Amino acid sequence: MIEIENLFKYYGDRRAVGPLSATIDKGEIVGLLGLNGAGKTTTLRVLACDLLPTSGSVRVGGVDVVERPDEVRARIGYLPDVPPLYGEMRVREYLEFVARLRGVPRVDVDRRVSEVIEITEIGDERDNVISALSHGFRQRVGIAQAIVHRPELVVLDEPISGLDPVQIVEMRSLVRSLGGEHTVVVSSHILNEIHETCDRIFVIRDGEIVASGTEAELSNQMLEGMQLDVTLRIPESASSPYRTADDVLEAATALVSSLEGVREVETRQSPEAGPRVVALRLHAGGDVRDVLCKRVVEAGFSLLELSRAERELESVFLRLAESDPGAPAARRKKRKARAARAEKTS
Repeated sequence: MIEIENLFKYYGDRRAVGPLSATIDKGEIVGLLGLNGAGKTTTLRVLACDLLPTSGSVRVGGVDVVERPDEVRARIGYLPDVPPLYGEMRVREYLEFVARLRGVPRVDVDRRVSEVIEITEIGDERDNVISALSHGFRQRVGIAQAIVHRPELVVLDEPISGLDPVQIVEMRSLVRSLGGEHTVVVSSHILNEIHETCDRIFVIRDGEIVASGTEAELSNQMLEGMQLDVTLRIPESASSPYRTADDVLEAATALVSSLEGVREVETRQSPEAGPRVVALRLHAGGDVRDVLCKRVVEAGFSLLELSRAERELESVFLRLAESDPGAPAARRKKRKARAARAEKTS
């Protein structure tokens, strides 16, 4: 669906993106994850034909963005970081206007607008003036205008920016629902949103893709394995050899440690109450979840929880985003300089 080959984009002498190469399949939801200034928005603007590349090639559905930009634009729906809305128009009126601009046949405009209003769940707001909408609903209208013409590719730049927690969950569900019918590229610097929403992750640093893959693949690459949180309960019975809390902990640790590929096991605070409940975090060289579940059942233990460690993706992202050893020190130096200037002026 999307083929990017050796893309560069310069602003004057400053390199914003490049070298950047990637392939995205039809129907995928791909996330661009990076710190502010990493090149995410510039990459999206090139994909959306809002900017032309300095060099390299970008093809959407086999069509080059430089040679035939108008044809590419017809295949794309774009939501920039600031939704392109006309505040004085009513929601339905605006979407009908966009549909006509996007070349939707006149006889299909009403039906298509009704469809995107339902998809984005803005039916209660369709007769309201856009300027009177909340930020969350304006974001939804922004997505509605991006998909009203049924584009092959939907490009979303920070779609959850400024949303409250409830709106974030709703937006996450909406973005996920676009996959399959549309290929979706979404940018964010918020780890959980990329993790929860996307099929694959591209980590961008200094205008380059420094890693790509699923969360599990990135974790395996950077952490050389997987971190798992496990909570076990050892049933109490008259024949049980585990009499004390120490016996229970020792038995659970021995069971988990015996699995092939497990390098380290540590105790953690249990999310479940009970004297015979043990919570562990294990570090493994690969995915041991299947064999772990099997061994737990065979041992007669109850498996109360098995999940990826919460901060695993964050560890991966920080290592990728700040892989330059001098970067954190340079940032600390800048922060100290700003603090010193602020102190002098106060």
